[in-house]
Order: sequence, then C-alpha cells, then structure tokens
Amino acid sequence: METVSHSMPELFEQLGLPSDEVSIRQFIKGHSPLPETVRLPDAPFWTPAQAAFLREEWRADADWAELIDQLNLSLRG
Repeated sequence: METVSHSMPELFEQLGLPSDEVSIRQFIKGHSPLPETVRLPDAPFWTPAQAAFLREEWRADADWAELIDQLNLSLRG
C-alpha cells in the first residue's frame, strides 16, 4: 500500500484557504488558541464543507489525518 504525503500548504489548498507560509501563520495566529473543549471540525471559523472534510478525513485516518492533527495542535498552542 502506497502512502501519500501531503504538506500543510496542500491541506490549506484543499480547504480552499490561502496556502502561502505567511497566510498559514496568520490563520493559525488569528484562530488560536482553540479551546480544548472544541473539536477541530466544530470550530466556528470553518465552512460546513471544510468542517465535513476535516471530520471525514480525520475519522477515516486518511492521508490528510496527520496534517489535520498538526493543524489541530498548532491551533491549540
């Protein structure tokens, strides 16, 4: 089985967000800290489609899951 490796800019592109390094840092800074009581897909700043993507990919432990975990941790910091 072949594993696909994605980057954080690719995750942001998948979510329809600006994906350059500065935009990613600004997004994380602007939405941090995400309270521990709020699951990442339930955060109020996602569109319904973005939330569904995060929820489905995370639940399926799909190719994106590791990056979603990284984003989750970054938003908690």
